[in-house]
Amino acid sequence: MHLPAAPTIAPMLAKRADALPEGAGWIFEPKWDGFRTLVFRDGDELLLQSRDEKPMDRYFPELRAPLLEQLPPRCALDGEIVVAGANGLDFEALQQRIHPAASRVARLARETPAAIVFFDLLCEGERDLRARPFAERRAALEALLARAAPPLHLTPATRERAVAQDWFERFEGAGLDGVVAKAESDAYQPGKRVMLKVKHARECDCVVAGFRWHKGEQGRAVGSLLLGLYDDAGTLHHVGVCASFTAARRRELVEELAPHRTDALADHPWAAWGGADAAAQRMPGAKSRWSGGKDLSWEALRPELVVEVAYDHMQGTRFRHTAHFRRWRRDKPPRACTYAQLEVAAPHELAAIFAGRR
Repeated sequence: MHLPAAPTIAPMLAKRADALPEGAGWIFEPKWDGFRTLVFRDGDELLLQSRDEKPMDRYFPELRAPLLEQLPPRCALDGEIVVAGANGLDFEALQQRIHPAASRVARLARETPAAIVFFDLLCEGERDLRARPFAERRAALEALLARAAPPLHLTPATRERAVAQDWFERFEGAGLDGVVAKAESDAYQPGKRVMLKVKHARECDCVVAGFRWHKGEQGRAVGSLLLGLYDDAGTLHHVGVCASFTAARRRELVEELAPHRTDALADHPWAAWGGADAAAQRMPGAKSRWSGGKDLSWEALRPELVVEVAYDHMQGTRFRHTAHFRRWRRDKPPRACTYAQLEVAAPHELAAIFAGRR
């Protein structure tokens, strides 16, 4: 491709903030929960590039025709591929699209078609816009997508902090996981964390039913704790992990967990994974297309410990991202760690989000 902004380009990133910034000079957007994607077009050549700079075209064949029909002949845009379900964005359905079998991808493209939401413009024709202020790039993007039709969308944007705060509280039920703040004057800075993201943060109590060793430190340092919640039938489901420990804390956890490793598999609720019960739950040690060859083997613990963790978003029955350790809850029985304690955000129609963009 011969574009002013040609692949490959690392996308501009965001750093976490506790609250939306005050004052003038900011443009706010909903934070989409999908696959970050840069789209490059040069005539009939089209490339969908992932955040880690890999091609994604084969996984979303249904997007090729509308992108060629609606985008100008030469351009590069930044956006997010999403799948919208009946109750909002469906990240699990999106994950299923990354599959080696073309027949499966084609079937899912019909059953759960993807959309793409754009929020930045890197170049158009011979104009390289990366050095221009974001406010100018946003105006050019709005003009370019003025007549965009699904599955192409322009993300909503506002300069009003109160509107952005309303989005933060109201749109979560649609699967959006926060708000992004961009300085009007910022250039596009590939690979740098210059934007701000404010994400939802909640706490819940989970059963610790296993752990993984820290990479390269087996027997000396704990890498992550495997978390579980009980459903109404009394089944303990794996809901994710908590991590982000300091080096010293990793070593301390080895000693703290040791008493709970004895005979841990004897009556462990996850001991049968790999057999007939495997389909009913998510196995924490299973390889997947997302594991990238990582060692996901795990060590069982008797499900006696309860930990309070912070999390930002539930995707179905699991934490969407890694949870963060807060404290041990020695005062709470494991059986009290149920899904019922979780705060549930009411679904909100995605159509309302797109309708509000103008």
